[in-house]
Amino acid sequence: MGERFATRAAVVAAAVSNRLRARGLARAPSDPRRILVAHHLLLGDTIMLSALLAKLRANHPDARIAMTVPKAVAPLYAARPWGVEALAFSPRDSASARALFAEGPFDLAVVPGDNRFSWLAAAMGARHIVAHAGDVPATKNWLVDDARPYGDTPGAWSDLVSDLVAGEEPRPFAPGDWPAPPAAPADRPRKPYAVLHVGASTPLKQWPAERWTILAARLAQRGFGIVWSAGPGEDAIVERCDPDHRHASVAGRLDLAQLWHLLAGAALVVAPDTGVAHLARTTSTPTVTLFGPGSPVLAGLGRYWRDAPVRIVAEDPFECRDQHKLFRREVAWVRRCGRGLDACPAPRCMEALGIDRVLAAVESLEVRP
Repeated sequence: MGERFATRAAVVAAAVSNRLRARGLARAPSDPRRILVAHHLLLGDTIMLSALLAKLRANHPDARIAMTVPKAVAPLYAARPWGVEALAFSPRDSASARALFAEGPFDLAVVPGDNRFSWLAAAMGARHIVAHAGDVPATKNWLVDDARPYGDTPGAWSDLVSDLVAGEEPRPFAPGDWPAPPAAPADRPRKPYAVLHVGASTPLKQWPAERWTILAARLAQRGFGIVWSAGPGEDAIVERCDPDHRHASVAGRLDLAQLWHLLAGAALVVAPDTGVAHLARTTSTPTVTLFGPGSPVLAGLGRYWRDAPVRIVAEDPFECRDQHKLFRREVAWVRRCGRGLDACPAPRCMEALGIDRVLAAVESLEVRP
């Protein structure tokens, strides 16, 4: 029996047992003392939950707020931004899932994105579970007590999730709101430096290597040290961008806490629409984000991040950014592209972003070495 199956079986059994003992509450408690955010999202989507966490803390200052997170992401929350307790687990580790069952019960649970984690929330003793409606298959929604549709108005996903809970809006994110996580020592480049993150979850989010080469040269001419960044196994991307090894590279060498500190010390970050671009928001580092297949609306600043020093470079609208799916729901105003290389052999949307536009975005941030 595989670990995923073992995890699923344990979660279903605990969820059913809990709901047989205590049915879910039809209405959200007015003053929840124990609040859970249940998910297993990627880095960028997890960071975009900050608006929700800030709102929960602003409206429930004395509540315990816990959030399930992937194991690799948990160290970022070690200093407890908004007093949130990160509960690390993996669906591939049934023991980590079972350990969560002892963390409950919870008065309120919020399930962002994938409603399968409403079963995990119930397994952890959540009495009222709220999530967005319409996930498929329907079994994902059986234990959701309050299913709310996505609205008709375009918005950032961070704000859409925040709107799942009632209460006053939190103030926008400000420098210092995310305390520095402890991290193992790592070599730090001399300041001032710019971090150019060239990796991405798909080749269709990668900017052409020759443009990275030009950007690095232009920034170096201005007096910035250049640090290449990419994920594990992405050294070849850096090699294409810098075949002569003119600049330092940390590709695949840093964990997320170490990367946080690298970004925090940078004068500038340039990255595709990836988790690293979102991570740079938490350090308040001036950032230029390059959007290709992703939605610059959904992954944009929205209400909560509106004061962040971020510039978005995107060709919007783009003819084939025409899919309307958001976490398996059909949402009419969404414009994104989730195609793979089989359907889209070249990242035309990224190729449409010229070097002059990116340099103009850098200039507008008024960063100087």
